[in-house]
Amino acid sequence: MNINDNWERTPQAPLHTGYGPRTTAEELVKGTDLKGKIAIVTGGYSGIGLEVSRVLAAAGAHVIVPARSREKAEKALAAIPNAELEELDLANPDSIEQFAHRFEQTKRPLHILVNCAGIMAISEQRDSRGNELQFATNHLGHFQLAARLWPALKLANGARVISVSSGGHRLSDFHFEDPNYVHRPYSKWEAYGQSKTANALFALELDSRGSAHGVRAFSVHPGTIVTDLSRHLTDEEMKSMGALDEQGQRAFSETTEERKTVPEGAATIIWCAVSSQLAGIGGVYCQNVDIAPLVAKDQIGEFSIAGVSPWAVDKTSAERLWALSEELTGISFA
Repeated sequence: MNINDNWERTPQAPLHTGYGPRTTAEELVKGTDLKGKIAIVTGGYSGIGLEVSRVLAAAGAHVIVPARSREKAEKALAAIPNAELEELDLANPDSIEQFAHRFEQTKRPLHILVNCAGIMAISEQRDSRGNELQFATNHLGHFQLAARLWPALKLANGARVISVSSGGHRLSDFHFEDPNYVHRPYSKWEAYGQSKTANALFALELDSRGSAHGVRAFSVHPGTIVTDLSRHLTDEEMKSMGALDEQGQRAFSETTEERKTVPEGAATIIWCAVSSQLAGIGGVYCQNVDIAPLVAKDQIGEFSIAGVSPWAVDKTSAERLWALSEELTGISFA
């Protein structure tokens, strides 16, 4: 019998939680006591990740923030109590192994894993194994990290894994025939979309495999927020997206349901990490502090419509991506 034989898939349909796009992360942890809980937040020292780290720590969690840039992270985390700084480069398999080994040596359980770090719309680059760098960093690095932290997640007896995807997943399905752009021209936005689709598919399959061990997984679209993630974009590209204000600074002049502040952007991540509304369910793509609706096939290109593309929540694709990820990383959760 497979470990996921008794897994029952959660419908990809809103719960009508009572929250919405203007809800902030802080609002969601009011009255929540996370003392004794341990969380790891990749990318937890800038942008949305920093807000996630701050809010979890304020609720009493011991937050571990692995960072590639230690100096930058030290400054950002100086004001956050219960924060532990570690070193990690998601594009470097050896760095992931070393970080996971150090955590494993502490014999601690892991209650919350937030895979928030990522890169967006970069020029064509590859990791040391030859994988396209957005796919390698945004998905494969987190796949390897979760695999190496798997014993600690099971030890928590009720862990949650949050895979930070994006509405950008609607830019591209996952191209199994050529995920690393060996036989097709490279497109930085398509590659980003493919990696974000991978984030959602990973959460779906991890949930099916982890539910028997008390490990539930969710993918999240935090909303469109101007953060350091846009550092590889030119001012012209930012202007075309309405993300340059009157002073020429990188910021939205107004917020909408899709355009959010950082506290609003962190809200759905925090909700997936701690909310009792999600008890006993998982594997879903979430947005605006709720489970997102499915987007109709004829509306996939309409980004003003909230929701998730069918290809990002397809169980067959999720299983196929899992097998490919094991092949490319040489790592199995078993």
